[in-house]
Amino acid sequence: MLDKYDVIVVGGGHAGVEACLASANRGFKTLLITLNFKMVANMPCNPSIGGSAKGIVVREIDALGGFMGKAADHEYLQMKMLNTKKGPGVQCLRAQADKKRYPHYIQDHLKNTKNLDILEDMVIDLIHNDNEVLGVKTLQNLTILSKTVILATGTYMNSEILVGHHKYSGGPDGEKASFGLSDALKKMGIKIIRLKTGTPQRIAKESIDFSKGLIQLGNVEDEGFSYEDSEFISISDQIPCYLIYTTPETHKIIRDNLNESAMYGGLVKGVGPRYCPSIEDKIVRFSDKPRHQLFLEPESYDTNSIYLQGFSTSMPENIQELMVHSLPGLENAKILKYAYAIEYDALDPTQFDSSLMVKKYKGLFISGQICGTSGYEEAAGLGLMAGINATQYIKNEEPFILRRDEAYIGVMIDDLITKGTNEPYRLLSSRAEFRLLLRHDNADLRLTDYGYKYGLISEERYSKFCEKRKNIQFLQGFLEKNYAGKTSKVNEYLLELGYEKLENGVSYKDILKRSNVTYTRLKDYLDIPNDINLDLIGEKQLSIMVKYEGYIENEKKEAEKVKKLENLKLPIDFDYQKLEGLALEARQKFNQIKPRNIGQASRISGVNPSDINALILHLRKGDLK
Repeated sequence: MLDKYDVIVVGGGHAGVEACLASANRGFKTLLITLNFKMVANMPCNPSIGGSAKGIVVREIDALGGFMGKAADHEYLQMKMLNTKKGPGVQCLRAQADKKRYPHYIQDHLKNTKNLDILEDMVIDLIHNDNEVLGVKTLQNLTILSKTVILATGTYMNSEILVGHHKYSGGPDGEKASFGLSDALKKMGIKIIRLKTGTPQRIAKESIDFSKGLIQLGNVEDEGFSYEDSEFISISDQIPCYLIYTTPETHKIIRDNLNESAMYGGLVKGVGPRYCPSIEDKIVRFSDKPRHQLFLEPESYDTNSIYLQGFSTSMPENIQELMVHSLPGLENAKILKYAYAIEYDALDPTQFDSSLMVKKYKGLFISGQICGTSGYEEAAGLGLMAGINATQYIKNEEPFILRRDEAYIGVMIDDLITKGTNEPYRLLSSRAEFRLLLRHDNADLRLTDYGYKYGLISEERYSKFCEKRKNIQFLQGFLEKNYAGKTSKVNEYLLELGYEKLENGVSYKDILKRSNVTYTRLKDYLDIPNDINLDLIGEKQLSIMVKYEGYIENEKKEAEKVKKLENLKLPIDFDYQKLEGLALEARQKFNQIKPRNIGQASRISGVNPSDINALILHLRKGDLK
């Protein structure tokens, strides 16, 4: 038996990494158990970090003191800001990461992290009593005790690879599956669901005619995911991606061979991701579309492998050859790795609470794709929260719970525990009702105080952040109180942008609200105290806060209304079956999910406004005791 730990993290994917770092960095004795340390932080599917909504999650992880943003900024192949023609509420970064160097960087960091031990083994069972988890048992016959356990098994639990009509036990990227733990969880009365995901082919770079594709360049060279970084890769040194499209021949090959696919041949049992379907699923579901876009994306500086994004499939290898060779520029392509689908076990997310602890077993926390999510970023965000909350539980302190108006991470967790999922959940900007508050630029203003509170932000970083926040607040007041007129030099700038010369006194705040006016240029005409400085990111933040002030204030007012419902607390252990005036479905859902407050109760699927009104009435009468 090994020494007793405070926290055991099972699984070394993106969730496991953030979970063990959060625990260890808070000073708790932590053990990371992984099947193969060389695969820690591996990217078995798309070698990218960020994207729509997901890029904001990475910024949130960094603002809270997590590590994913720093690793993504370390040595990316390309950095791009998405949705630049849309408003700031949906803009976000996406990095084409290096599949080889990204995990190596994280692995080196883990090796040098205090309070963290690493063990290569397979967890096959949990040590527990009727309502509490006490440790783990491993394949190597080790019994390891701990105060908490965080499960972050990714897509490995009872995982099976599916290609054509063939199915065999295996994990992602040629790794072995994990077994035993899923059956142990079932015996504990924990509900298991079966999910599916997949990955496309990898193509030899030298076998592709890139001239038949549309070049896709990076567009960011002065910004990354981490608020601490100051060194970036110039656009000229970033590696391009290429856009191509499927052809009529591609569609014919797929339609003619649908019965050969594992998905349409009846082999697939798990539910796949709605927003990242296989190419055969796209052609069946969107039969009216003559073509689908695909991206040729480099995987690493150190390999010749090109990722064929958008071409995930479970077709047999001989059909995949025909499919790939029907694409423009890939007529003579050499396939380095064939596509496959993977099924795996996960947990019904309605079984854990807002802290990510399983309701039936104290000390057992869940994070990552085992929660029913998809994507590296969602996994990392859940891992960070599980790591913080496992240590909060050990300290017997209140859990850290983010509201929906505070972070996309809060939206995700609330969605999972109140609505559940029967498919891999993916974050989208449309899921966030307060997305103008949850912007890419302001994650530090929203969350750095929390990161500092929970000991994951250093004194030095927090001091710099407080100085920046103070400067932004000063400049907001400065712009509002100072005015420009006919003789002001700022007219030079306004005339340059096509505006007429100022006639009467106009505040600099109103000037900044004008289209195409930026604070970065406007500050050249302002008499600002020498000790008030902002970096480029801070200047962008200030511009957005001023330009969208009215919209932001409206969202804040709506968020306050929701917050009032969140403040109406509900008892955790209460039998709702005995409450009159509630529909039967509402009673069942309340007993299953155990909402912490009225706001959370109102978001549960199948619960009607009349049920919420009745619940509030019972709460005010003192019936919920």
